[in-house]
Amino acid sequence: MSDGTYAEVAPWLRRRLFEGLVIPAHPLALFEDGTFDEASQRGLTRYYHGAGAGGIAVAVHTTQFSIREPQHGLLEPVLRIAAEEIAALDEATGRRTVLIAGVVGRTEQAVAEARLAASLGYHAALLSLAAFPDASDDELIAHCRRVAAEIPLFGFYLQRAVGGRRLSKDFWKQFAAIPNVVGIKIAAFNRYETIDVVRAVAEAGREREVALYTGNDDHIVLDLITTYEIMTDRGPVYLGMAGGLLGQWAVWTKRAVEILDVCKKVRETGIIPAELITLGEQLTEANAAVFDVANDFAGCIAGINEVLRREGRLKSNRCLDEHERLSPGQEGLLSAVRKAFPEVTEGA
Repeated sequence: MSDGTYAEVAPWLRRRLFEGLVIPAHPLALFEDGTFDEASQRGLTRYYHGAGAGGIAVAVHTTQFSIREPQHGLLEPVLRIAAEEIAALDEATGRRTVLIAGVVGRTEQAVAEARLAASLGYHAALLSLAAFPDASDDELIAHCRRVAAEIPLFGFYLQRAVGGRRLSKDFWKQFAAIPNVVGIKIAAFNRYETIDVVRAVAEAGREREVALYTGNDDHIVLDLITTYEIMTDRGPVYLGMAGGLLGQWAVWTKRAVEILDVCKKVRETGIIPAELITLGEQLTEANAAVFDVANDFAGCIAGINEVLRREGRLKSNRCLDEHERLSPGQEGLLSAVRKAFPEVTEGA
């Protein structure tokens, strides 16, 4: 509930997030000439819902941050289209899909984006802090609280290779204490920094209110089956990743839902099949091709789009920046992983 300072959290939202969801980071559909392909954009949202995703994240890195630039003017249309499609699909199926909007920029911009998202029916904002590379923890928390007045927050630890910054455990402890924080996406691609966030949530006493979601596309399966034991002044606290909010899950999404279900069973039983560890490493290798790790992630968005193009879900792999494209050799790697790892990529 709201205390008058923070936007109210829908009563069902925390429960739904703690169930553990597949939340794809929604790409942007463009024609080969770079113009917006609304029909494919709507179709892609329907694909994620039909594949069993429990949420979608829109206007995030995978959607391309430049949708906000005046020459494109796509932020509102892209957010609105996804919300419209999900509302119709949820009504038809009796489901309740979590809508998360990416929010970026300095405080004035972020507040405006949060207000827009809330007006369109989004339930939380995935809040990027990349616009504050040198800000102190206190400055960052003040910014977060301003945005939290408009919409519940989903924290975002973005890896530095694609524009993120180092965020301290103390920052995450203060962030987790904001009353309407509902989740944190940990995408640091770094085990030490991942543990910082887990420990911060436990030390803040918010392990029952703040759902942890892996965004570590290089470590998905192991993140999902790991239970952390954190010693606090209340005694040991046990917590782990409820689900994932991932660019990787923008492709082969039906298979992602199946993999998450297996990981949930492992968490219930404590029995880890050896083949699941193997599958996790195969998924990491497949992700290396999709995200263009060999070229420091230069082709990561084009790689996601190319997989979807090959499946007939997008007309092209085009990005808004025409210079952002597949790297040399990436097409061949994508073909190779599809052939080598059917357990990851088939039935998608």
